[in-house]
Amino acid sequence: MTNPVFHVPAGDLSRARPGEVLDVAGPEAKHAVTVRRLRAGEALDLVDGHGTRAVCTFDSGAKDRMSVTVHEIHHDAAQQPEFTLVQALAKGDRDLQAAEAATELGVSRVIPWQAERSIVRVHADRAAKLMAKWDSTLAAAAKQSRRARWPERGDWVDTAGLARLIAAEPQMLWLVLHESASTRWSTPDVTRWGDRSRIAVIVGPEGGIGDGELEALCAAGAQPMRLGTTVMRSSTAGPAALAALHAVLGLWD
Repeated sequence: MTNPVFHVPAGDLSRARPGEVLDVAGPEAKHAVTVRRLRAGEALDLVDGHGTRAVCTFDSGAKDRMSVTVHEIHHDAAQQPEFTLVQALAKGDRDLQAAEAATELGVSRVIPWQAERSIVRVHADRAAKLMAKWDSTLAAAAKQSRRARWPERGDWVDTAGLARLIAAEPQMLWLVLHESASTRWSTPDVTRWGDRSRIAVIVGPEGGIGDGELEALCAAGAQPMRLGTTVMRSSTAGPAALAALHAVLGLWD
């Protein structure tokens, strides 16, 4: 069984060395002590979210503080190619479900998208609260999946902003999932995507991506793709595409 993961600031691990004792304070220590109820000698990992992992054993703790002994330091490289999920805002937290599953699948970046047909809208007075909910979801999923390198949450965009982002990052392969697309995953081009260093999957809301939106995204440089023969929920399509990419590109041993 893999070790439970607890997050610490990057600076706290940058100077850590095997054999040293680290003191950790705050919510993560409280979770280890009062929720996980770790005992002396139990193994755990400390990660900074940027790829550094310290393999440790729990020494002691109380309330919101703990002491651990460092045994090994590892630096996890970024997955190649790096995946981005552009997820349309959706009702019932289906957008967050997609972001959670994508994190477990190793995505490097998640971008919230307010599509034209998104029922959920970003308002200036609650944008920060909404994005904090996304951050919390990504963090929890990263810890659950034992990741040392956590996904970045990009700034939310509307359709015009997404088109500008696509045009500004031509080195990225932007794939728009759309049920009317003629290009399928079985085409020979798919196997050559492994040569691309960055791939993005764009998923629309419950009502789908409008014709005008699709035209704008493709004009900016995106490529429409059809994923299977059924219409998936907004919470399902992105993770399904990411899983297919892992399999097709041979990223799963």
